[in-house]
Amino acid sequence: MKKLELALTVAVAAVLGGCSLAPAYKPPATPVAQAYRDVGPWVAAQPSDQLPRNNWWQLYGDAELDALQTKLLANNADLAAALAHYTQAQAFSNEARSELFPQVGLGASAQRQRQSDTAPPLRNPAAPADYNTYTVGVQASYEVDLWGRVRNTVEAGRDNALAAEADLASAQLSLQAQLADSYMQLRGLDQQIALLQQTIQAYERALKLTETLHAGGIVSGLDVSRAKTQLSDARSQWSQTVAQRTLMQDAIAVLVGENASNFSLPEQTAAISVPAVPLAVPSALLQRRPDVAAAERRVAAANAGIGVARAAWFPSLTLNAQGGYQSTGWANLLTAPNRIWAIGPMLAADLFDGGYRKATIVVAKAQTDEAGATYRGVVLGAFQQVQDNLALLDHLGTASTDQKDASDAAQHALDLSMTQYKHGAVSYLDVVQAQTVALQEQRGLLQLDTQRLRASVQLIRALGGGWSSDQLARR
Repeated sequence: MKKLELALTVAVAAVLGGCSLAPAYKPPATPVAQAYRDVGPWVAAQPSDQLPRNNWWQLYGDAELDALQTKLLANNADLAAALAHYTQAQAFSNEARSELFPQVGLGASAQRQRQSDTAPPLRNPAAPADYNTYTVGVQASYEVDLWGRVRNTVEAGRDNALAAEADLASAQLSLQAQLADSYMQLRGLDQQIALLQQTIQAYERALKLTETLHAGGIVSGLDVSRAKTQLSDARSQWSQTVAQRTLMQDAIAVLVGENASNFSLPEQTAAISVPAVPLAVPSALLQRRPDVAAAERRVAAANAGIGVARAAWFPSLTLNAQGGYQSTGWANLLTAPNRIWAIGPMLAADLFDGGYRKATIVVAKAQTDEAGATYRGVVLGAFQQVQDNLALLDHLGTASTDQKDASDAAQHALDLSMTQYKHGAVSYLDVVQAQTVALQEQRGLLQLDTQRLRASVQLIRALGGGWSSDQLARR
């Protein structure tokens, strides 16, 4: 009969152990468009034509950028901090998972005790008042997960660890994109510095020409002053641009984990082409963005937390067992007469807690609502970022074409004005105006090219940089 009762108890515990009081989880609904609005310099992604999974920056074909990205992964302080946070989350997940298994401990004690003469029941007068107690034993306990408290705790820990892993990927992508963006700005400044150097040389030749014409009495000293003004202004612009480059170079040094005082990058003026970015349908963005994946896993973790809070309303069942040896002396402690043991279940439930359990359920539900709202905000922000950068690439491409035409026309006007000035057909004021417009349009063209490259970097970042949610280490 006792065996039958034990079997029934185990069977009931097993059935109840399959219960879970957490709501059925469904990711929060978010509005997803069928297609992106703008069209521009990108291509539709095919299954075999996605962004490079890890080294997406290689699309730009720049060896210096490749080397900098390698240094960033090895030395960046923020990335190291994000990795440490992920390691903590993994450890917390493993800590929660340990509750799925029995807890076993080993203990030993040696005590000198005195028994009260009047302790109930009355002590046997023949028994000594002072005596020693030596105990060696093993204890084991196991909580039968009747209502899914343990399993939901483990699930929440696992989901939080996955969210931290996605946070790490998001931090890495953000830093890589920041480095690529800074590098594009640096290269743009290199091109502007080279342009200003060429402009300074041209203005120096123009100044020599005016000084020669002035010495021959052909032009007034006003032309010389105007030529000097243009030259000084160009030199000032060059110095300002060099200063901007220094600041950008220092920012890159921090990103790659180096001391700015010992870090330098050579000037490079070769143009970098805007790559064609493979673009999947908008719904795929939910699997391609690590920050979206992190927000979604936090919703799942909060949902499991509701199950943990609800389980507190029901009794907990713990199976306990202990065994060992106890004696008044060390001699022959580990012998059969000194053997002790105890085994049995323990059922416990709270009858009154002043509203504590009810409050924890309200908190858990509110945390789930908060996580869901955060998730929807992250998703909508992700779609906005993609759409914004698609629009930027589209319109900046058109603007760059028009700016190129304007730059060519301004340079042609400058060449004509210089020729006419040499023949006395126009004043130097016309030359100054043509010089100012030509330099402005040429710098504008370089700035637009840099803006397009930066927009392409931000588009790749907005698309997840080749990351996919299947990279999460789902344990």
